[in-house]
Amino acid sequence: MKILLLAGTGEARDVARGLVARGHQVIASLAGATRAPKDLGCETRFGGFGGDAGFEAWLDRNPVDLVIDATHPFAHRITDRTARICAARGLGYAQLLRPAWEQRDGDRWTFIDHASEASDHISPGARVFLATGRQTLEQFAGLSQSYLICRQIDPPDGPFPFPNGEFLIGRPPFSVVDEVALFQRLKIDWLVVKNAGGEMSRSKLDAAREIGLRVLMLNRPAMPDAPKVDTVDALLEWVDAYHPG
Repeated sequence: MKILLLAGTGEARDVARGLVARGHQVIASLAGATRAPKDLGCETRFGGFGGDAGFEAWLDRNPVDLVIDATHPFAHRITDRTARICAARGLGYAQLLRPAWEQRDGDRWTFIDHASEASDHISPGARVFLATGRQTLEQFAGLSQSYLICRQIDPPDGPFPFPNGEFLIGRPPFSVVDEVALFQRLKIDWLVVKNAGGEMSRSKLDAAREIGLRVLMLNRPAMPDAPKVDTVDALLEWVDAYHPG
């Protein structure tokens, strides 16, 4: 089959390798959030599709049998659009959605639905570590009385958008030991994360639990009513059993 793989997660690389090994023709698509992404081992396009019309036009020019969505759990606009357009076209679609993180004994989590709620919980003067990515940094403008440290993979294109903060460059994976040392060195009071799930990026939460750090956890957006699996193996099995209509 010819398969469009919407990538952007570590699991997407494993999916691409598994599909290619099964003899499928795979075209991976990366939105371009990371400047130097790892090779996916298949044909790869970079950049967005240009909204609904752009995605429809791309599918018209590049007919595929199946679309696999292995984007980030918070890439909800891409997921919503893809599921909706695939359903309207009768085109096969499945989402690889890793399980959300769940609290463990000793965690000090507060759940919120929107970044704008952060100021309701974080007191003025707090030092806040934002592990939410640069794309949503502007949503934390309400934390103007706190000091913000935003970690990102690539060097910034410009200055920090607020006078009360700075960028910190770092490329995962990060060990629990390293995260503990970082939070203590920076004198962090609050860790803010999206509930992305995944074992690789959980180390910051384990570090927070170890030192009693408070965590503000952004709940996931609602997902479309469409086929979902939560592991790479389950996704590959789903593809093996799929037959284009």
